[in-house]
Amino acid sequence: MKELLLKLVPENTASGDVRKWSIDWLLLAAIVPICGAGLFTMNSFLGESAFFARQVVWISVGVALFFILSFIDFRFLKRTRVIVALFAFACTLLLSLFVAGKMVKGSQSWFDFGLFSFQPSDPIKIVVILILAKYFSRRHIEIANVRHILVSGFYAFVIFAMILLEPDFGSAVTIFLLWLGMVLVSGISKRHLLLVGLVGLIAFGGLWSYGFKDYQKQRVKNFLSPLNDVRGTGYNAYQSTIAVGSGQVWGKGVGYGTQSRLKFLPEYQTDFIFAAFAEEWGFVGVLLLFGLYAVVIWRILANALYGATNFEILFGIGLAIYFMAHFCINVGMNIGLLPVTGLVMPFMSYGGSHILTEFSALGILMGMRRYSRAAHKDLMKNEFLGV
Repeated sequence: MKELLLKLVPENTASGDVRKWSIDWLLLAAIVPICGAGLFTMNSFLGESAFFARQVVWISVGVALFFILSFIDFRFLKRTRVIVALFAFACTLLLSLFVAGKMVKGSQSWFDFGLFSFQPSDPIKIVVILILAKYFSRRHIEIANVRHILVSGFYAFVIFAMILLEPDFGSAVTIFLLWLGMVLVSGISKRHLLLVGLVGLIAFGGLWSYGFKDYQKQRVKNFLSPLNDVRGTGYNAYQSTIAVGSGQVWGKGVGYGTQSRLKFLPEYQTDFIFAAFAEEWGFVGVLLLFGLYAVVIWRILANALYGATNFEILFGIGLAIYFMAHFCINVGMNIGLLPVTGLVMPFMSYGGSHILTEFSALGILMGMRRYSRAAHKDLMKNEFLGV
């Protein structure tokens, strides 16, 4: 992989050259209709929708952040003291939730500021990507040493544990997948991968016995037998699968989804917005939506592979893992293949915390894109070899 990445950087570019404009317009063009699909789905078409109006505001602010951050030179993020400060800030923020956090549906994972609420676990996922990108950027060729797996796992586990204690099972799973994905990209050996899997099984056994609450255990049981309690804990997943299936090929039409409009499907504007969308747009609409998300992931990876150094490359790959994790888990729980975890659909689900986080993360990627072709191959060698 080292040789491949070195070839991606042109030799004839000046190390101080930074592009003035760096927006990936194809990436933005794929995101806009996804946001539009979410807005159409959450709008009741029976009068003014508070969700619709607020989401328009969050998307507008998110797009503004996307453009603003694209003009910033983010090479300062590679400094160790900056990463340490971000890690300390993330831990402090999560600990503050146990003192001043607002309890929502059994999870103390929100700060309530009156006019709006804020969920710290969303931007902290991006902090985790930055921490792991920094750690592996200079230890990539030493990943065969199990010490680096354990040390990077410790950083991720500290945040994972605090999020799990809120409890926010969906975000905790995302943190684990970010760590696992970035370790795999960095070149973990099969023996170490087996060891990680064994540790994961032991950890799950411990969580099942001492960490999971009763309702979380019931969600896992519903995953194994979703039709056992369709009037109780399995109600959401059951109604979601009905909504997806009832869309058939062409869908019922925008505004005519009975499961969501008649309130059979709870949280259709957040957790189950994919099911509401599938009911109205059908199989054809779902294929188009999947195509748009594929373009988003493709453009993120394309920009990542032209990163100036290993840090930018790993950040972009971590960002792709983040979006894929949210997308796959949300779709999986909407069609009954995965337990309900509360993870939202990127750019579609209602909510300001995740919308601002997603646009900000892509804005950082665009900022890195400004100098993606400015690095000389000698800088890449230094990054890999630790010179």
